[in-house]
Amino acid sequence: MKKNLILIMMFTAVVATASSAVNLNKVQYTKGDSSKVVSLIRDARRQPRNTNTVIYLARRLRSLPYVAKTLEKNKYERLVVNLRQLDCTTYVENVLAMYLCVKYGKLNFSDFCNYLREIRYDNGNVSYTSRLHYFSQWIDENTGMGFVKEVQSPNPPFTAVHTINIGYMSAHPDKYPMINRRPELIKRIKKMEDKINGRTYRYIPKTSIANTTLMRRTVHDGDIIAITTRKAGLDISHIGFAVWHKDGLHLLNASMLRKRVVEEPKTLRSYMSNQRTQTGIRVIRVK
Repeated sequence: MKKNLILIMMFTAVVATASSAVNLNKVQYTKGDSSKVVSLIRDARRQPRNTNTVIYLARRLRSLPYVAKTLEKNKYERLVVNLRQLDCTTYVENVLAMYLCVKYGKLNFSDFCNYLREIRYDNGNVSYTSRLHYFSQWIDENTGMGFVKEVQSPNPPFTAVHTINIGYMSAHPDKYPMINRRPELIKRIKKMEDKINGRTYRYIPKTSIANTTLMRRTVHDGDIIAITTRKAGLDISHIGFAVWHKDGLHLLNASMLRKRVVEEPKTLRSYMSNQRTQTGIRVIRVK
């Protein structure tokens, strides 16, 4: 009886894996992308056990050029893998997908694509309106899948509350090529925005980001930093990975300002002090 139960469980697992597998014929990538992904995953698995794998992978992508809207090139939504050009979101998504492959011993490019699909899309459904465009939505969905968990305590330093009030995409469809080509998507985007409006999250004000024991206990190397904004209709203006240096907290990010992936030489506090619309940081821990 026990043997039969084990066989049933194994068969169920195989079926579940097969049903969720990505069809690579529907993925947009180059041979160089697939080779690079597999090489990075295998290199990361060979590192010492105490290696921070998120930081290791994030640093391996330094110097790649920053290019916006790499997911917007097609007439209809496709799963795009592009490790030649990154923006702040695709940078974080690619690193997280590779990290999950390392964590769970998945060494194939198709495994990476499957994780990327689950990370980027609501319920893994590859469509424009299912893509997790707003990062607050991204955090909630990836938390639900067990990939990440948002840190919102202790208080201090989490002394401020971020209330979601988004609507930028539906108000500015001309800035989004896919919506501009297909205006019928606006209603669905608006429905998605309304669904998450009003949710509240705690964050650390930018004036509280300091090189202190409390902050070092609260924010860990490899945490995802989501920078909150007061810009109308948006929730998050930029994201990257936390990395501590002797002088304080820094950001590993695909930088629009520096036009490439960098480990920001300025401290995060110094960087944010020059950004008038940035208000603070939310902290998301990779599980």
